[in-house]
Amino acid sequence: MRPLPELTAENTAFWTGGANGKLMIAFCKDCASAIHPPQLICPQCWCEEIESKPVSGTGTVYSYTVNHQPWAPDMKVPFALAVVDVDGAPGVRVSAEVVNADPDSITIGQQMRVSFMNVDDVWFPQWEPVL
Repeated sequence: MRPLPELTAENTAFWTGGANGKLMIAFCKDCASAIHPPQLICPQCWCEEIESKPVSGTGTVYSYTVNHQPWAPDMKVPFALAVVDVDGAPGVRVSAEVVNADPDSITIGQQMRVSFMNVDDVWFPQWEPVL
């Protein structure tokens, strides 16, 4: 069982955007900085007007790891986790599980696209290679 994040005013759009197939990223209305993880105040200009917007849902692998150790009973291994630079959101990196790929095939610089796994009211982002 995957633990679920607490949904708050600042992060609900990120965790529920997958219901509509959208990767939602917070942006400052004043300086247009992308903000992740989502926050109530822009860390660049201190503006309190933050809005979540859909981005393309693609990006480039910045880093990754392949896990071979089952951390919980019935956990399937190996699996890969990737840190992806998100297109359309400068400075934002989203870490998530890589799906629909051999974990040993992941490379730095590889192009990815988002998909989502639904658990209750939460839509977890996942990355899959762009073929």
